[in-house]
Amino acid sequence: MERVAVVTGAARGIGAAVARRLAADGMAVAALDLDEAACADTVARIVSAGGTAIAVGADVSEADRVERAVERVVAELGPPVVLVNNAGIIRDNLLFKMGEEDWDLVMGVHLKGAFLMTKAVQGHMVDAGYGRIVSLSSTSALGNRGQANYAAAKAGIQGFTKTLALELGRFGVTANAVAPGFIVTEMTASTAARVGVEFEEFQRAATAQIPVRRVGYPEDVAHTVSFLASEGAGFVSGQVIYVAGGPRG
Repeated sequence: MERVAVVTGAARGIGAAVARRLAADGMAVAALDLDEAACADTVARIVSAGGTAIAVGADVSEADRVERAVERVVAELGPPVVLVNNAGIIRDNLLFKMGEEDWDLVMGVHLKGAFLMTKAVQGHMVDAGYGRIVSLSSTSALGNRGQANYAAAKAGIQGFTKTLALELGRFGVTANAVAPGFIVTEMTASTAARVGVEFEEFQRAATAQIPVRRVGYPEDVAHTVSFLASEGAGFVSGQVIYVAGGPRG
């Protein structure tokens, strides 16, 4: 029987790579994003490779939309037992310039979104006696200039994850976080644009600071998520794994 996975923020970047990898691992995947149509490419690539996937549109920061999205996943694919909380946005600025809306938006998508999605699916995992929750943190959780909102949200993900591990472990459910460093995505490209640096130069500067001397790619994160979402990772829970080419990137 195919296990069902939900991946949020699956239209592009890390989320799309994770969705494709979990499908390749044999899971039926619900690719969820704010705009359902934006997931068409992710779903098409999975289906063309012989996998099973559907696109689902939902704002993860709104409880009623999350509930409806999960109900649809159950109806079309079955009860989800793997959840990857990846949806995220950035609204970078120095603290004295950061607006309250910028704070609330980032907290809403990253942290409240992870809370709402997890709350909506955990009952299915408990019923199955099996579950894997993987949430995306970041090296920014350790602090990053111009990202007070994002850093706080990503640090919150780590505390949230460790608490889930304590609460849900007895039901066969593990919870872990993956904290990427510099990953080549549209989000990092937008950061480069914000600071007025060409993206290629931005990557070269990052590479010089990374011990393995290269930047990361969405597939690097997907490999790690694949392990944590697997049956073989059943004794790994409450952990934060930095996928950053070093202790932090």
